[in-house]
Order: sequence, then structure tokens, then C-alpha cells
Amino acid sequence: MNLQALATALRASRGFLHKRDISDVVSALHHVLPAGAQGTAQAVPVGDDCAAIPDGHGGYLLFAIEGFVEDFIQRMPWFAGYCGVMVNVSDIYAMGGRPLAVVDALWSQGMDPAGEMLRGMADASAKYGVPIVGGHSNNRSERPQLAVAIVGKAHKLLTSFNARPGDRLVMAVDLRGAYEEPFPYWNASTPAPGARLRGDLELLPELAEAGLCDAAKDISMAGAIGTALMLLECSSVGAVIDIDAIPRPERPHNEPLLRWLTAFPSYGYILSVRPEHVASVQAKFAARDLACQVIGEVTNSRMLTLRQGHEQALLWDLNQDAFIGEAPTLSSHKEAHV
Repeated sequence: MNLQALATALRASRGFLHKRDISDVVSALHHVLPAGAQGTAQAVPVGDDCAAIPDGHGGYLLFAIEGFVEDFIQRMPWFAGYCGVMVNVSDIYAMGGRPLAVVDALWSQGMDPAGEMLRGMADASAKYGVPIVGGHSNNRSERPQLAVAIVGKAHKLLTSFNARPGDRLVMAVDLRGAYEEPFPYWNASTPAPGARLRGDLELLPELAEAGLCDAAKDISMAGAIGTALMLLECSSVGAVIDIDAIPRPERPHNEPLLRWLTAFPSYGYILSVRPEHVASVQAKFAARDLACQVIGEVTNSRMLTLRQGHEQALLWDLNQDAFIGEAPTLSSHKEAHV
């Protein structure tokens, strides 16, 4: 697959298409919410991994929620429950925070598959040290559904709105895992000791509090490049990403690169780092055996270009087409759900 074909495949991927759907919600909210009622209490515009609400003491209350598609729940109910906690925890850390507690809402036909979902949530709760403090249930539903919400606190924020031209785009990821077949989930969590997972996550608030980074985003279903695109859009910037610089696991030579570029890792972040802090940031991840590489440079173009060797391909022009936003420009930081 040449670079242009890769760019086309990324745009057509399930993760990209799901993120594009966000713009419809954004537009609807913008038109139905009263003027002045959209995110007025937030420290950052809607569109980040979490809502961030000033706590009145110099810190921030973080609030996020995740929902899961039906086919995932039906095929892997325990792992869906586990992910309900895991991905929310990751969102809190992606904002420079630390989690406090989660609640869940689940629908099922009796305790099948509700029981397995609950066991998965309980296992993740114990491993990540985050209690489940309540929720909502309906055991008379025709189809299983799951959503999990989380609260956390941060002293200093990492946000999607702080990337600047000249920053280096850095990808940090735990490669000590495997795919959860047949889904595009790179699982480096369930086999790992809880203490190691918690220590790895603690790097994010440490970076924020040390002033080494102020812009980051949790790698989501859009994969590493789609996540970078969301960060760039929120910050009204662009970037050039070097495909060959993206850290990846050792895989069979015939495994498509596209699979890794659209993977959802249990531990994966895109950071926008000032050049003078890159070496310090990389050293902190390397000290915990986490892959951390500079994959590109932020520009003021509001276009995301892919590079591989001497070849280049335009992936997205945010001047012409929003990705998760309401309009072709997010210069005013219009609201955007993620």
C-alpha cells in the first residue's frame, strides 16, 4: 500500500467515520443549547478527553464518560466491562489528572451478559485502584448496552487546545501486549501487574505538574493518527507526521501497517511537546520501558500531511473540512464532543 492509498484507507476506517459523526452532535448541540450555556463552567472548551471544571482551589474536577458498541459487548462482555473502567481511567490521566471513582449504566436481558460485564468492571477497578461507587441497571433490555462515567482531579491540565507550531508530536505507547482478536484493541493491560499500570499512568500528571508538557490526548478508536488529527483541530494547527517514526510492536512482516495505525491501545498517548522538553519527556517514558518517539512536527498550516521516505500525502485539510468540529475552522474553539 503506497502512502496515498494508506491515507485513503485511514479516512475510510471505522474509527475515523465514528469520530466524523461527532460533528453532527456538535452542530445539533450548538443550535439547541441557549446562548452562553455551552461549557461556561469549563476551564477548556468541550472537545477534550474530559470536561475540566475549576474546583475553586486552583485545581480541576475532571468528568468523562464512555459508551460501547453492541457487537463488542455481545462477543466479549468481560473485556467490555474491563474496558469501561480502563478507558475512562486513561482519559483522566490524559488530562493530567488522577481518577477518583466510576459509576456505570448497563442494560441486559437478566444477568447474561450483565454478570460478565460487572466482573470485568470489578477486575479493572481493583487493578487500577479506582472504586465503582454506584450506577444504573436494567435487566429487562432486549439488547446489552454499557456506559461508564468517571470523575477525577487535576492540579495542572494537559489539554487538546495547547499544541503550538514548532512543537514536536510525540507518541507514547505500551508495546508489551497483543491484539484482542478480532477487534482492533491492543491489550497491554490485563496481563500486567496493577502496580506497573498505575505507575505508567502516573507519568502523565507528573509531566503536567513539572511543566514538561501541556498538550496531550489519549489514543482512541481513531488510532494514533486520527487522535493526532483531533488534537491538531482543537489547537487550530497542523502537522507533518512521519509514518516510519511511529513506534509499533514487532509483528509478522505481512501484517498490514493499517491495522496498527487504526489500533486502540490500552496505553497510548499523543503529546505536543516544546522542543526543549522532548528529551526529558522521552527519558521518563523510557525509564518505565514504554515506547516514546517523536513522530512529527506541529505547523501553522491546519493541514495534516503524512510522510514516508521521500513520499508525502495530504491526509486532512482542516481549512476545508472539519474532523470533529462544527465548521471548517475551530479558531474560535467551537464545541466538539469526543
